[in-house]
Amino acid sequence: MERTEENQTATPLELFFDLVFVFALTQVTAYMAHPNDHHVSPWLAMLQGVLMIALLWWAWVSYSWLTNLVRADEGFVRVILMVAMVAMFAVSLAIPEAFYDLPGGLSGPWVLLACYFLFRITHIALFWCYARDDHGLRRQLVKFTPTLLVSTALLAWAATSHDPAVQTALWATALAGEYVGTILGGSRGWRLRSVGHFAERHGLMVIIALGESIVAIGIGAEKLPVSWPILAASALGLALAAALWWIYFDVTAIHAEHALAEQPDDGHRTAMARDAYSVLHLPLMVGIVLLALGLKKLLGYVGDPHHHDLADPLSASGLVALYGGVGLYLLGHIAFKMRTTRILSLPRSVTVGALAVLLLVLWSAPALAQLGGVVALIWTLVAFETWTYAEQRREVRHSGHGHQMHEVTDAELPDVEDGPSLG
Repeated sequence: MERTEENQTATPLELFFDLVFVFALTQVTAYMAHPNDHHVSPWLAMLQGVLMIALLWWAWVSYSWLTNLVRADEGFVRVILMVAMVAMFAVSLAIPEAFYDLPGGLSGPWVLLACYFLFRITHIALFWCYARDDHGLRRQLVKFTPTLLVSTALLAWAATSHDPAVQTALWATALAGEYVGTILGGSRGWRLRSVGHFAERHGLMVIIALGESIVAIGIGAEKLPVSWPILAASALGLALAAALWWIYFDVTAIHAEHALAEQPDDGHRTAMARDAYSVLHLPLMVGIVLLALGLKKLLGYVGDPHHHDLADPLSASGLVALYGGVGLYLLGHIAFKMRTTRILSLPRSVTVGALAVLLLVLWSAPALAQLGGVVALIWTLVAFETWTYAEQRREVRHSGHGHQMHEVTDAELPDVEDGPSLG
């Protein structure tokens, strides 16, 4: 195995590896958009979709730590990664049958479980090979492996059940065990060689998820004739995705990467990386996929005059997905920033509250007005932060990126109690 360098960047093979997750996220969105195909309510389908995102995210996270230490495009590792890609692609194919097996063919729940286990156990095996001379990392892997085995057993139990409520509860328990078990296992044994590479990989996954929300706009309108309402809804949906991109990449991603690089020792750095990126990026991913679901449903409303009028509001589940997805994304950002920079973003906190009020105010408004309202609110947040913190923003953006940027000391950072926060 060839080890990575401290200035490592994402390799083409890693980007190729990530493409499998584009398809997986599209499958999850489609699953939540058509609950009748799975004989469940829209709300249960949404919950099950969130659980599948958590499963996919944890699978991806496991490899993000490994490829931070081992070059993905050298030696036999590239072959193993391609095998893992095949396993994850099979998981993606089985997503429509994750909870309800369709007649004929193989059992969907068991195919998903088997391929997911293959994906994860491949990661453990590679990590174990890498850690042959690292006793601290081996101890951490010994702590980590039981969570995988227990979660796999619970998912196997879910595969034998035909009760959607029982299946969902077992999935939730299995995934909670994975996340909580990893956190309780501590972080000092884990290794993080390149902060820039780690932050870049997570940022690329955010872009992939945002791209999936744009794909959802196209899928929502693919069988409908092009019309002014569809063009208007598509433009608004793209504007909303652009605003979410701005919120993450304009300043926050750079600031957080710098804070991670400035941690005093490996223990603090790996703990922050685990919390801020591996765990707190999950609500960002879930929020974006829920937004994609809301946009997909909305395009079907405004572009289908035979079943919906332009004065019709979006369905309750679609509206909650749209507004709830944006709200969850903002909450994830607030927590991410708190964990990395110890700064509470007051503008984003206020926007979350305003989003809840706007949801109630526009509950019965036409679907296009409901979308326009959230777009206006989020771009107001972007404009406010860009204008209010222009000088601080300029300093962060033009002083370099990540650990190579100008060191911003605690004295230079706005304090929660003494003044406003940056973005």
